[in-house]
Amino acid sequence: MIVFVSGGARSGKSLVAEQCVQQYADGKTCYYVATADIYDSEMAERVGHHQARRANHWVTLEAPLNIEQAVAQVPNGHAALLDCLTLWASQVMFNTQEDAAPVSETEAFALLVRALHDARRRGVTLVVVSNDLNEALLPASAEVWRYVEFLQGLHRWLAAQADRVVEVVAGQSIEWKAAGAP
Repeated sequence: MIVFVSGGARSGKSLVAEQCVQQYADGKTCYYVATADIYDSEMAERVGHHQARRANHWVTLEAPLNIEQAVAQVPNGHAALLDCLTLWASQVMFNTQEDAAPVSETEAFALLVRALHDARRRGVTLVVVSNDLNEALLPASAEVWRYVEFLQGLHRWLAAQADRVVEVVAGQSIEWKAAGAP
């Protein structure tokens, strides 16, 4: 099962997604595919808050870029949270890590496709979180506009592939596509 959870910044989508993973995990170990690269104190504080909220039955897999490799580490039949596609897409497009090879948008899309297909094939429930940036003001920069287009393209594809699509507004879930619905 693939679940796509989106919403605005600080809307509560990560908490909703964590609860979703725990429901699907049915008591098994939960996996957290972390795409965040900690680059300042605010990001470190946010990551620490997320880690403190999760219980000890969560295993974290760090994947700033290679989400396919991280998802492959989740055992068959388990549930995992990929948090978040927004950060992952920004690292694809604006990667400044010296030790990381650049990844094109085409290669990144292929990584996402393979990760989802692998999860589905192995019975892994994968809950993917991302920020909905379409509700913000249009970007003035061509580079940021290209990023928004890339991310929204990923969102459209992911929503079409997902069994469930959930939007979070002010901590409340709105089910746009339910499992089993066309």
